[in-house]
Amino acid sequence: MYVDLFAGCGGLSLGLWKSGWTGLFAVEKNVDAFSTLQQNLIVNRAHFQWPNWLPQTNLDINVLLKDYENELIGLRGQVQLLVGGPPCQGFSMAGKRTGNDIRNRLYNSYIKFVEIIEPEMLFFENVHGFTVGFNRKYKGKKTKGEPYSQKLIRQLKKLGYDVGYKVILMSEYGVPQKRKRFILFATKRGVAKTFFEMLSQRRDDFLLTRGIHVPVTISEAIGDLERRHGQVQSVDSPRFMNGIYGDITSTYQALMRAEIDSLAIPDSHRFANPKQETIELFEHLMNASDEAIRITPKMGLVEGLKKRGVTPLKIDSVCSTITSIPDDFIHYSEPRIMTVRESARIQSFPDDYIFLGKYTTGGERRKYDVPRYTQVANAVPPLFAEQVGLVLREMIDNE
Repeated sequence: MYVDLFAGCGGLSLGLWKSGWTGLFAVEKNVDAFSTLQQNLIVNRAHFQWPNWLPQTNLDINVLLKDYENELIGLRGQVQLLVGGPPCQGFSMAGKRTGNDIRNRLYNSYIKFVEIIEPEMLFFENVHGFTVGFNRKYKGKKTKGEPYSQKLIRQLKKLGYDVGYKVILMSEYGVPQKRKRFILFATKRGVAKTFFEMLSQRRDDFLLTRGIHVPVTISEAIGDLERRHGQVQSVDSPRFMNGIYGDITSTYQALMRAEIDSLAIPDSHRFANPKQETIELFEHLMNASDEAIRITPKMGLVEGLKKRGVTPLKIDSVCSTITSIPDDFIHYSEPRIMTVRESARIQSFPDDYIFLGKYTTGGERRKYDVPRYTQVANAVPPLFAEQVGLVLREMIDNE
């Protein structure tokens, strides 16, 4: 039995479901992200044994800690595993990285939750920037503060956990992107480093049974979703067109479509409606380099580029880390941004996992909204989470 904190749209829980775990409940503040999790993991899969005392709705962790502390105390000794990590935006090297970002404070809420329920094991995931201290000024000099990763390790050890950690590249585990993540495992029984040893040792056999050969390129991941295969009117956005499936051309595509009817319309595969000048800019960007590099205005390769940076993908490249901003990437063969479905494929969400809420947002709303693109970008890749779940189950069986 496990609890998923900061669960987002459910990528980590989906992987644990696939690996045979049972969830107790999931905590997610945003209504749209929770709606996606609820539809897929509660309604469609009946994955959680939700307690009667807890509302089955989106909930802030601090409200949970305040209003249900006695009920949480009653869970001591019942939760084998706690998974999840605080929102990553405040720590990400791709963002502004301000030490006083309010989202960083959720780290303290995480520690308090651990103290209350005392789970046997912890699986914690965050961006690589979680291991890098924030810039600070001390007596007029710039210094680096202590990384949050070291604070977490120190506090978990005080609580009696053996702790291990590693920065892992997701592409080595079958996920088609160069996504680096800080992974921490802690246990009150056994040695934490055993988890990482087993995760690495079991990887090749896992991928072999699913027909995945690493690295998975961008075209192997989403080649059957190209616009040239055809389109129909979008069901949830009448002014937009939705792509349809082409033939399966890779084992990865086959795995992602395993539970999808051959006549189905891909969920959330809605194409944007750019202006002609935007299409022409994309075409120039696609031809600016033979490699999948991030192109910036300072490079002088393309006139009219105002955005801080854009990466035109290449057909045989592995995608860089998916972000919540759709126009950070350009499709490898068509002058357009990728769809939510394509981004979900790159995150290893199977095609029967549907996404709810707005597609995207902008301006000040980025601080509050969690639309579909953001839900996908913030998730733990389910294919990696499944491997984590299998290793953790094996560790428990061995004990």
